[in-house]
Amino acid sequence: MKDGLSSSQMRKGTVELAILSLVSRRDYYGGELVEALAHYPGLDATSGTIYPILKRLAKAGHLATRWEESPAGPPRKYYSFTASGRAQLVALAAEWRELQTALNSILDEETS
Repeated sequence: MKDGLSSSQMRKGTVELAILSLVSRRDYYGGELVEALAHYPGLDATSGTIYPILKRLAKAGHLATRWEESPAGPPRKYYSFTASGRAQLVALAAEWRELQTALNSILDEETS
């Protein structure tokens, strides 16, 4: 049975990793990231979740920001990758893979 609280707890940190991975490929503004993550079941998040993460990543120097005029509506804040962001992505991805391997081993033992 799927428990919303447990699912929410499992997603903590994975959204940050997903954001760093997406922004490593190209620059995004916040609304685009919300839309992009919505394409991945389990990673969809509201702007109320995404924007604090973006602010924290920018404050830590992992993302740079710039404002650009929008073809429709107010200017948009774009987020781009930094060298620090690259190092953070590499570290988080390695931790994720290690955790995934360990958890898969445990789950495989459970089903055997």
